[in-house]
Amino acid sequence: MNLHEYQAKELFQRAGIPTAPGIIAVTPAEARAAAIAIGGTVVVKAQVHSGGRGKAGGVKLAATPDEAEEKARAILALTIQGLPVRKVLVTSAVDIASETYAAILVDRAAKTPLLMLSAAGGVDIEETARTNPKAIVKIAIDPITGLLPWQARAAMQRIGRTGKAGTDMADILVRLYRVFWDEDASLAEINPLVITQDGRALALDAKVSLDDNAFFRHADLEAMRDTADETAGSILARERGLSYVPLDGDIGCVVNGAGLAMATMDLVKHYGGQPANFLDIGGSSNPEKVVAAVKIILGDSTVKAILFNIFGGITRCDDVARGILSALDQLQLDVPLVIRLTGTNEDIARKMLAERGLTATTSMDEGVKAAIAAAGGGAR
Repeated sequence: MNLHEYQAKELFQRAGIPTAPGIIAVTPAEARAAAIAIGGTVVVKAQVHSGGRGKAGGVKLAATPDEAEEKARAILALTIQGLPVRKVLVTSAVDIASETYAAILVDRAAKTPLLMLSAAGGVDIEETARTNPKAIVKIAIDPITGLLPWQARAAMQRIGRTGKAGTDMADILVRLYRVFWDEDASLAEINPLVITQDGRALALDAKVSLDDNAFFRHADLEAMRDTADETAGSILARERGLSYVPLDGDIGCVVNGAGLAMATMDLVKHYGGQPANFLDIGGSSNPEKVVAAVKIILGDSTVKAILFNIFGGITRCDDVARGILSALDQLQLDVPLVIRLTGTNEDIARKMLAERGLTATTSMDEGVKAAIAAAGGGAR
């Protein structure tokens, strides 16, 4: 789960990471009041789960409260990467002497937290990685000891941040790791981490991505979820315990098991189709999960055919068939349905489906080709 900047800064402040004063606003008038309360020149920043806010016009300076109201009105009318801006953060502007990129994330290959630093802060780190990879310092962190102060200071020295400024930023790095570890984050990022003209170290921006699987430990963090930009399908999938990721294609895929789901999408692409989603119903034999999966896919207007690809192990084919039939009874299915079933109780499942005039193949390739053809595609 991604946090908005203002929410991430709340976590930073709890950990003692200094940030510029800021107030959230949902109307231009509230932005004006926030600018009055903060005083001086402010920055009005769009709060959306998207990068590139500045390039899209979502970050603007305002010298007066009236200007803050005007800039907020313009930003609140924006849509950035398909996401409408519903709130802005009004924060005090600062005079910047230097900018640094700092992040802690999960290095899945090394299976450790990873500290990433660059003196090229305030810009797209992806662009820096592409054009000047040597400008990025990467340091593996021992999860047993965490990020130690001397390691943070040494890391800062490697990018030329020395003296009091380097020490202050190193302290922020240690605290950033505390946020990353204590809150079960997959990413904790500051871009930029600045030194102001008067020598203060500040986190001017904040980005935190949380691991949903750890929310049983963090009820307060789960309460920060902003569902305004989530689809009804994504919300239903989370409520029913389904793994769902919408994509840009037109073949709706319902599969049991993440590996099989990935293989299904690969095969759809291989035969010239485009998957509309990743949807894993898991190892459960609960027919209601199947009904929920069909509801999710039918909520995507781009879907032209639905493909069930079930390899029955723990998941019983007859329970999936029961779920399919229940979905047909409850929902108006106005797109073609293609079923591939094999494994546990497949004979029972096939008989249940046949009684309703449905057939199921045992071949994954045949199922994928049939789904593409049903969607009006024509498999290669």
